Amino acid sequence: MEHQKSFSKRKLSITFKWEWLLVILIIGISVVNGRLSSHFWSYTGIMDALSVFLEKGFMVLSMALVLIIGDIDISVASIVALSSVSMAMSYKAGVPMAVAILIALATGAGCGYFNGLLISRIPGLSAIIVTLAGSSLYRGIAYILLGDQAIGGFPSWYSYLAWGYIGRTHIPFIIVVFVGCAIIYGLLLHRTAWGRKVYAMGINPVAARFSGVPVAKIKQIIFALNGLMAGVAAIFLTSKLGSSRPNIATGYELEVIAIAVLGGVSPSGGKGGIVGVCLALILMRLLRYGMGLVNVPGQVMMVIIGIVLIGVVVFPNVFSSLKVRKREVKEIQ
Repeated sequence: MEHQKSFSKRKLSITFKWEWLLVILIIGISVVNGRLSSHFWSYTGIMDALSVFLEKGFMVLSMALVLIIGDIDISVASIVALSSVSMAMSYKAGVPMAVAILIALATGAGCGYFNGLLISRIPGLSAIIVTLAGSSLYRGIAYILLGDQAIGGFPSWYSYLAWGYIGRTHIPFIIVVFVGCAIIYGLLLHRTAWGRKVYAMGINPVAARFSGVPVAKIKQIIFALNGLMAGVAAIFLTSKLGSSRPNIATGYELEVIAIAVLGGVSPSGGKGGIVGVCLALILMRLLRYGMGLVNVPGQVMMVIIGIVLIGVVVFPNVFSSLKVRKREVKEIQ
């Protein structure tokens, strides 16, 4: 028991330090961006910049859970596309927009549940293989349904989801929804017995199974939630673009996974938290926003972001290795 308590304290300490590192980076990037452009500190500009990025934020929240259990889902971008196309085609067929939105959510959750069912119930199928196949399957279905066409002409109120503000506060509606989702995920992961089971699965799934944790059931729920949040992302992304097409959200899966890892979530499982993920999301958006203000080309922007991601992800591993080596040297002496 004492060993478990010390491990828990050490784990919390590492997470705490990582989150503070992200806070320091956010402050540093904000200071640099403020010096590069006087427009950076505009309240409305920062609010709008964050809101434009948040369709990926919904996906990051659920992707964190997938990574914490030691799995991965690279089909989420294709699920976004299929959810968007199913919603748009339903509306075009005469279904009320509110019902079409529910169809998008059901499509996303269904795709995610199907992934989880295959991964958890069929021995030998890894998450990366299943979701790689799912990525081709779901986007392929979207192309079969819609081809190279686009569907628009949604109700005027639908654009409010991505571009609307709460009253006269100039707080985007999408930010309020994201904060609500982040709070729910944070409470679910960090304040419930279910969340502790999720961490146990990531640390040692075999031990978790023998301890009575319903590993297969929880895995199905997590993948279904991941699909559901892809459906949420599809709703807001389609609202932002004003139309649906099969190629939307292309490449989102890599950025979503990168942001989750940047937030301190370990791809090997058992480590990470929602606060770190949210900070990483803010960090990435402010970095993009600042470079956009000084007209950094898109290709250069991708290189800079890649360097930042590699540096931030590699640093703790190198630091931990040096710390372990130093401890071993002391033990030998």
